[in-house]
Amino acid sequence: MEELRFTKLRADATLPTRAHDNDAGLDLYAAEKARIVPGARVSIGTGLAVAIPEGLAGLVLPRSGLALKSGVTLVNSPGLIDPGYRGEVRVVLLNTDTTIDFQVKPGDRIAQLLLVPIATASPIQAEALEESARGAGGFGSTGF
Repeated sequence: MEELRFTKLRADATLPTRAHDNDAGLDLYAAEKARIVPGARVSIGTGLAVAIPEGLAGLVLPRSGLALKSGVTLVNSPGLIDPGYRGEVRVVLLNTDTTIDFQVKPGDRIAQLLLVPIATASPIQAEALEESARGAGGFGSTGF
């Protein structure tokens, strides 16, 4: 298993954990409190910086339990952490509930971090693209 290095930017920050040894994602914890009113979004700090290894990217994903129980999800899902980023890992939560405020306390699990391999490519301009069976068919082009 590869190591993933974190630095605490706040003494009370919680290092990510896995509920089970074979879980794909690491649980991320809030390092600050927040109140998210219905329909609002708030950036929550984890108090951590991470060194994502070269060749990988960190995807910040919602927690299914928060979505189901409280209607709380991530606005920019997935969030992307590049290998060169060394700032604080922050999570932008959205309260989709129409009537109930959502309270975040330090130490609450607020998201998951998933490491995925990446391929990099250099963009170049081409005169034309090769034809494909799909062509320009976009959203809804294959039915419901």
